[in-house]
Amino acid sequence: MAGTDEDAVAAADDALYVLTAVLLTPAKFPSVLGDDYPEACAALGLAPLADGYGLVLGQDGDGSRWTVVIDDVSLVAVAIASWDCGMEYDLSPEEHTVVAALPGWPLAVAVAAPGVPAPHDPGPEVADRPPLTPPDASTWGPAQRRLGADEIAVQWSLWREQIDDSEFPLPGAAKDNEEAEETAETAEGAEPVGKAEGNGGHQGIRRVLAEARGYVDTPPPLGRVRSSFAPGDARTLRADGPGWSLVARTDDIAFVLLDDEPGEVLPVGRGPELPGLLEALDKMAVRPL
Repeated sequence: MAGTDEDAVAAADDALYVLTAVLLTPAKFPSVLGDDYPEACAALGLAPLADGYGLVLGQDGDGSRWTVVIDDVSLVAVAIASWDCGMEYDLSPEEHTVVAALPGWPLAVAVAAPGVPAPHDPGPEVADRPPLTPPDASTWGPAQRRLGADEIAVQWSLWREQIDDSEFPLPGAAKDNEEAEETAETAEGAEPVGKAEGNGGHQGIRRVLAEARGYVDTPPPLGRVRSSFAPGDARTLRADGPGWSLVARTDDIAFVLLDDEPGEVLPVGRGPELPGLLEALDKMAVRPL
């Protein structure tokens, strides 16, 4: 890549071998960085510009890891789309588009540039801040919870097929299901989430659904609720909050992950309340351009 800022140019001898790139926009950002777009930008020391940024991850001639931030979002979007289609694309941002060159990588990158030393963080003599590092995969925390939600959104069919709908009958079916009636009785007095929604009696899920409803009345920080493509007329919804992540299809169920329950994926059935909540969230959600 020909253009970096002065620090990166000095460190890389005016060369950066691009390995991958990601978008940092209100509608799509690396979730490891935060629950919303402003929080993700703050993790990198960036102002939350409305149009967002592109993050270019690569190595310099010494093998050092660098994350180059550019404001040419469309260039990075085209590169990502080309790579996803198996096409080659030379991602070479112009120097005037470079906003910052940050040491390290915020994400795990499985590949390395050929012909240079193995990936390593640049030394303090060329970096004016601690290097960015991927989250520790061996511990459960907010970053791992959000990464788990990312995986469910991408592999929705795989996760969905593991759920037996009889565990939380859809509206109407509960009337003919003695077990569902018994479950509904135990939910009397609970928050109005509709006990036909599976796991509706789970305290953590009740809190998540209540906070998600609050987003409809009081919009949260930009990017807390995002809507993306799904098959048919549905949308994939993603919402995050303090200690929780929710992934849903507007025509189907939802999954909840909690900081307090490491590694657990909690399904939430449709019930009488979830469809309306998902519809309301979708209307206020940020969407990719």
